[in-house]
Amino acid sequence: MFKKVHDMLISRTLRPLSLSLTLLLSVLFFNPSLTKAEEAKAPDASTAPAAPVEGAAAPAASGLAEKGKTLFEDNCKSCHAVHTKEVGPALKDVEKRRDRKWLHEWVKNSSKVIASGDPYAKKLFAEYNQAVMTSFPTFKDEEINAILDYIKVEEANVPKPDGGSSTTASAGAGAGAKADDSATGYVKILLFGFVLVLFLIVIVLALVLTVVKKHLSTKELDESDKYLAEQKFDVNAVIKSQAFKIIVGFLIVSFLGKTALDGVMSVGIQQGYAPKQPIAFSHKLHAGKYQIDCNYCHTGVRKGKSANIPSANICMNCHSQVKTDSPKLQRLRDAVEKNQPIEWVRVHNLPDLAYFNHSQHVAVGKLECQTCHGPIEKMEVVQQYSPLTMGWCINCHRETEVKTDGNGYYDKLVKLHNEKNNNSPMKVKDIGGLECSKCHY
Repeated sequence: MFKKVHDMLISRTLRPLSLSLTLLLSVLFFNPSLTKAEEAKAPDASTAPAAPVEGAAAPAASGLAEKGKTLFEDNCKSCHAVHTKEVGPALKDVEKRRDRKWLHEWVKNSSKVIASGDPYAKKLFAEYNQAVMTSFPTFKDEEINAILDYIKVEEANVPKPDGGSSTTASAGAGAGAKADDSATGYVKILLFGFVLVLFLIVIVLALVLTVVKKHLSTKELDESDKYLAEQKFDVNAVIKSQAFKIIVGFLIVSFLGKTALDGVMSVGIQQGYAPKQPIAFSHKLHAGKYQIDCNYCHTGVRKGKSANIPSANICMNCHSQVKTDSPKLQRLRDAVEKNQPIEWVRVHNLPDLAYFNHSQHVAVGKLECQTCHGPIEKMEVVQQYSPLTMGWCINCHRETEVKTDGNGYYDKLVKLHNEKNNNSPMKVKDIGGLECSKCHY
């Protein structure tokens, strides 16, 4: 009789409940999909549509103004803002102060305009402590016009005095984020409640089984029932058993083998490498707080194979006006005065046998810097975020879709790909991204 009760409690209640409890705990604590789902729900501020300011009708941005926005953020934003004075003057109503012909000459070579004796240029030069604006001689007239068109569009978007967002879209996005957070919170509470209930049920059933065993121990039982009622868990017997020794030995060998394999596979990988630099430069401050575009300092990122380490004169574009007496920048000032480069320590190193072109990935592939370099805008000290291994690169080529919009070079290739692949997305691997010669000389 007791044997039947024992088997029923174990097979029909305790085991299924224990299994359910284990599965729920694994879902709660070891399943990354919950976190990924929450991240997917979170609205991206950078993609939220902007609405016009209350009481002002902002003009729709043309294609030229969109191009101007990119140029402005890449080259001008570090020193200028539209509505506020930064390192340089505010750009609102700039065309009321000077015409476009004058502005073209100023942007291409401000020193030349000052040297010509232009009264306004000389006044501006004196007002900003004789700081020379960076010249852009390679800019075409249409590119400068695009920047000016973008400034016109931004003139209508007057920021609120409290620095808050002036768009209803951002408010809606914030409300959506709060709603998603609340929903996620309720799901977590329900899951934890369910786990707690299951845990209590398991405890109650275990207590019931103990009470039944104690009660039946006072009764006359046959040999099989008596054995089950009086059995005890013997730790020594388990430890001395052959099965336990085999399991422990297997785990030790597996752990040592995995450790050795990881050590071999990590040879040459510098992930997490964060060398000390000759000048303590904070990307968190410059790229994060002040939102200086990466392209402003790393000038080759959209133009060539290398992103380029910034020269001292690029730093002095701002620091001739900002933190001019800071002792932390004395080494920078010394480098400029002696006309010597700063010996920055390279963080990201690829072997000589591998070829990588920044402009191909950033300008054509339209990848963000964070794709490979991680949240660089949050790093006080820059470190190598990604492993930069061949497998990591190839996996990216397998998964990344080619951004073909607006690029006529791909038109015929996309058409051919769609005909052969039933309109499935064209990925880098489909255009030769897995060929050895693409990355190896």
